Amino acid sequence: MNAIVSTKGRYALRVMIELANNLGRKVPLKDIANDQGISLKYLESIMPPLTKAGFVTAIHGKGGGYELAVSPDECTLAEIITAVEGPILTVSCLDPEIVCERSSKCKTLPIWKGLDETINNYLSKIKLSDLLTDDIISIADE
Repeated sequence: MNAIVSTKGRYALRVMIELANNLGRKVPLKDIANDQGISLKYLESIMPPLTKAGFVTAIHGKGGGYELAVSPDECTLAEIITAVEGPILTVSCLDPEIVCERSSKCKTLPIWKGLDETINNYLSKIKLSDLLTDDIISIADE
């Protein structure tokens, strides 16, 4: 089974939580790897898109590391996941780069569009700061 959110997206959230818990401090990538149990090599593929999206800054050299570039209140889970994975899609036929010959007569297409909208709306309601507390269940109930 294919997951809607891959390991890359899940790990990106863990990295962002780690950086949010260390606000104002440069965290070396090897420390994040050790703390999160993620390989350093894999993290090296996750950080460039987070940097490009403006969520983190990288300081190279001695005393360097990664630092959160935005307030945890300013970014949502949907934005973080999309930054590293691209659009969150339940089925490939919703990818705007794929032309589906059956879309005009597909009876299931509205279901997939509705599911995507539900997932994206949910993830857009949750901010990084919400993951720093234990109140995430209350957000799901709203």
